[in-house]
Amino acid sequence: MEKLAILGGKKSINCVYGKDWPPIDDIDRSYVLASLEGENHKWGPNCVAFEKEFAAWNGNEYAITTNSGTAALHMAVAACECGVGDEIIVPAYSWSSSATCVIHHNAIPKFVDVDFYSMNIDVNKIEDAITSKTKAIIVVHLHGNPVNMDKVIEIARKYNLRVIEDACQAHGAKYKNKKVGRWGDCAAFSTNQNKCLVSGEGGLFVTDDEEIYKRALQLWSFGEIRTPMENRDFHAYALGWMYRNNDLTAAFGRAQLTKLDHYIEVQRQNAQVLIEELKDIKALILPLEEDDHYHNYYNFTCKIDMDHLGYKKNHDQVRNTIVKALQEEGAPVSMYQVFILPAMTVFRAQNAYGKGCPWSCPHQQEIKYEPERYPVAQKYCDTHFGTVWPLRAPNGEEAARAVAGAIKKVFANLDQLDFSKEWELEDYESRETLLKL
Repeated sequence: MEKLAILGGKKSINCVYGKDWPPIDDIDRSYVLASLEGENHKWGPNCVAFEKEFAAWNGNEYAITTNSGTAALHMAVAACECGVGDEIIVPAYSWSSSATCVIHHNAIPKFVDVDFYSMNIDVNKIEDAITSKTKAIIVVHLHGNPVNMDKVIEIARKYNLRVIEDACQAHGAKYKNKKVGRWGDCAAFSTNQNKCLVSGEGGLFVTDDEEIYKRALQLWSFGEIRTPMENRDFHAYALGWMYRNNDLTAAFGRAQLTKLDHYIEVQRQNAQVLIEELKDIKALILPLEEDDHYHNYYNFTCKIDMDHLGYKKNHDQVRNTIVKALQEEGAPVSMYQVFILPAMTVFRAQNAYGKGCPWSCPHQQEIKYEPERYPVAQKYCDTHFGTVWPLRAPNGEEAARAVAGAIKKVFANLDQLDFSKEWELEDYESRETLLKL
């Protein structure tokens, strides 16, 4: 037995991995400084170039650069003509924006449980959630693991539904050698600090459909028909927002895009090191990459096999204790999302805009959000943990092996832990936390 650091033993890792994400070099400096010295710091030439370059990189006809991935998701809902009286199917586990984007346009999210191993929407349960009100399906390629899009597209065609891809974490992920963002009617990507493609904050909307593209532009720019690239008449023809990007942010995104293929290759290599190092831990369920799926490993997410450990309840407390022990060993691990979406107050209260709206709209049919109807999502939520920064460039195999060593040490000595205690955990997706360590 080796004494765990949480009990006063020697730490496995004595340095921080990943604090330099994203790597900044002369490419970034040249793009950003050129923008800074330019004449247009709002919507400018780098915005136009970023859209064209990302569309070409991903294989789409059209791209719109936005101020966030959440904005891009809202644009997708509006562009697919979803609104009052419509239901949109959403996985029961994801980031909140995957579902709040539906409410943003007065439609109603309808949750579907997830598959425990892939972490994505259970494609075999989608059809049971479809009603006469269903207008679209939002699929989330969670942590960069692509959804089985054949099944989703088959269902969508059968019921004449739109398909929106939440690819905010999934740059470069592929299903059947076709990049995500090219399967559905449209898709959203994020470019904030944590993502594989970074511009600080920002996002991208993509589509191959010209009419969807035009409708997205209208929401993106004040409800106007003429965009900043044209001779605007400043007339609002429909309800619109201001989701445009700015030139400096787009310049940074362009610079990072030139290195994105390399970043993804590094992430996949480091993930394979972790998988090889951890494959013999029987209590650990490793990330799944099925046949025909190409995972970008935005996040290396594991599940703890509570059945193997013999725990029938309090799974989140057991998980938290293990995560705390890992953090004390110096491993930058954390949980991604500790609430399933149907348990969040914004959905349970059904009062997003006050006075029960949009659920109280006379065009809506009654819907209930009962978290117990999504047991797989809850099981995943309570048993998962993951790591981000050791996967990322400039880190290589040394970082991955160091983190794997800490994980192996803790799982070999679980009998030392007191699972009755409650712990305050570090958020290792926070750059600020990393820099303090």
